Amino acid sequence: MGEVSTIGLDIAKSVFQVHGVDSDGVVVIRKRVSRAKVLAFFSALPFCLIGIEACPSAHHWSRRLQALGHTVKLMPPSYVKAYLKRSKNDANDAAAICEAVTRPSMRFVPVKSEQQQSILMLHRSRQLLVRQRTMLSNAIRGHMGELGLISAKGRNGTAELLMIITNTEDDQISETARFGLTILARQYEAITAEIGVSTSASMLCIAPVKKAGGWRRFPALARLWLAP
Repeated sequence: MGEVSTIGLDIAKSVFQVHGVDSDGVVVIRKRVSRAKVLAFFSALPFCLIGIEACPSAHHWSRRLQALGHTVKLMPPSYVKAYLKRSKNDANDAAAICEAVTRPSMRFVPVKSEQQQSILMLHRSRQLLVRQRTMLSNAIRGHMGELGLISAKGRNGTAELLMIITNTEDDQISETARFGLTILARQYEAITAEIGVSTSASMLCIAPVKKAGGWRRFPALARLWLAP
C-alpha cells in the first residue's frame, strides 16, 4: 500500500468526507474531517490530486488547498453522478469523486478567483434587487387595478401610481388603502435607490471585463448585468 495520490473530497457545512487512493487505486484514506481541521489535515499530506464537485464554496476550498501545493480539479455534480456505485451518502459520494477526477474524458470547471466571485456576487445582488422591485411594482399595479386605477407599462407607469399614493389630497383611494400602499411605495423607492448604488459599483467592474474581450467572453456576467 503506497501513499495517497488522488483524493475525492465531498464538502459540506460541518463535516467533510475524504476518500483517498494510492497510485495503484488501492484505498488508503477513508475519513471524516471536521471543517475546522480540513486545512491541517491536507497540509500533512503529500502533494496530490484532489477532486471536488463544483459548487459556490468549492472555489474557496480549491484556492485554499492549491495554496498548500495540491492540484485541485472541480467537476460538475451531474458528471460525477455516473460514478456513484451504491446508495448516495457522503462516503460513497467521495469515492465517486475520487474515481471521476481521474477519468481522461472528464470535463472540469475552472476555479474562480476571489475577485471573480466577488464581481459575480455584486451583479447577482443587483439582479435580486431588480427582481424585488419588479415584484413590488406588480403588487402596486395589482392593488391599484382593484381600485380601477390603471397605468402604462414600465417604470414610468409605476411612477404615476406612486404619485397618486403619496398625494394625500387625491381622493381616488381610501385612507386605509393608502396606508398599505404607502408601505409598498417606500419599499419600492428604497430598493430603487439601492439598485442605483449597485449599478454604480457594477460599472467599476464592467470596464475591465469589456476591455478584456467584451460580453462574448463573459456570457453569464452579461446576462446578469443586462437584466431590466
